[in-house]
Amino acid sequence: MTTDSRPGADAPPRGPLEGYRVLELGTLIAGPYCGRLLGDLGADVIKIEAPDRPDPLREWGQAEGGHQYFWTVHARNKRCAGIDLRTEAGREIFLELARTADVVVESFRPGTLERWGIGYDVLTAVSPGLVLARVSGYGQTGPYASRPGYASVAEGISGLRYLNGFPGQAPPRIALSLGDSLAGMFAFQGVLAALLVRERTGRGQIVDAALTEASLAIQESTVPDYHKTGHIRQPSGTRLDRIAPSNLYRAKDGLWVIIAANQDTVFGRLAAAMGRPELATDPRYIDHTARGRNQDELDEIIAAWAVEYTATELIDLLAAAGVVAGPVNTVAEVMADPQFLARDLFVDHRDPSAEPADPGYDPVPVKGVGVVPKLSETPGGVRWGGPARPGAHTDEVLGEILGYTPDRLGELRARGTIA
Repeated sequence: MTTDSRPGADAPPRGPLEGYRVLELGTLIAGPYCGRLLGDLGADVIKIEAPDRPDPLREWGQAEGGHQYFWTVHARNKRCAGIDLRTEAGREIFLELARTADVVVESFRPGTLERWGIGYDVLTAVSPGLVLARVSGYGQTGPYASRPGYASVAEGISGLRYLNGFPGQAPPRIALSLGDSLAGMFAFQGVLAALLVRERTGRGQIVDAALTEASLAIQESTVPDYHKTGHIRQPSGTRLDRIAPSNLYRAKDGLWVIIAANQDTVFGRLAAAMGRPELATDPRYIDHTARGRNQDELDEIIAAWAVEYTATELIDLLAAAGVVAGPVNTVAEVMADPQFLARDLFVDHRDPSAEPADPGYDPVPVKGVGVVPKLSETPGGVRWGGPARPGAHTDEVLGEILGYTPDRLGELRARGTIA
């Protein structure tokens, strides 16, 4: 059973992964996102950063008073220890910690751990049950394995970016590092599966998650469609090709409303709500195939009807009729939405270990998204936000887990091995 001193008496429950320890290596988004998900569900996640090169994510995103809010999102529920893995002494410390850990998450270019002498063969020698999650641009094997990888390129090479935007235009990106987050989620899924297998076998294994493959894995039937019919799915703007009606429609107040009624029964309810029940039996719109064939004409009919209502009126009318509809919200509107508020989805992030005098310390709690999904019996929680100072928990981690004395810590710090 792992322990840590961070949560107070009134802290949220640890979650289903309480008792598991995770060592997180690597920087930026994909690997740390996997670590964050494990921490959200209760694992003791120790993020290891080089003393002279902390995670660049500390400087990303919007800032206020020296506090970076992107860092808060991905560093929550983690303890941060500064250990230089490029030194022999640092690697020895890491291996000592690995003996106590269940999972190591790394997001370096393939081969980095091996060059440092802490590859999986070394890790399993000290802990046969250790699960190693390796998150990289292209995976651990293949002709591209040694290339550096970012989400933008992963989305492009996987075909995901091609599907975005409007026909004939440059494929835009969503204003997020989507490929990174997808890879982190698949790595998290793989870690949970590997831990379940370990319960039966007692042995760990490698979880190999690639940004490119995560971006490809979510693409529905694009691969079999092409393989069997030669069809190459194209970008379709605000709708899906031959899935109708499912589009954006402008309301009277200028706001956009999504109406998704492509299923036959739902389309019948939409037609009735529009005062046009005959549309549901019209040969042009009578079933999924017919509506897809006449998608443009159907969109025009719905658009002419929708513009007679404000967005709120339109959504309320359609919700009462059992038709799938909703707004296109900004984050300001998301944070005021009664559904999210009722579900307690926005929670405070604050590091109780930080001192008010610390540079960049924000004494006001920062709102962030809570833990998804919600578990009825063993829910996770945000127990603290990411510490502003690199290596904030180095002494705590090495003293608590490895029993290092203050003199030993001082010696290592003087040599630059730890932060």
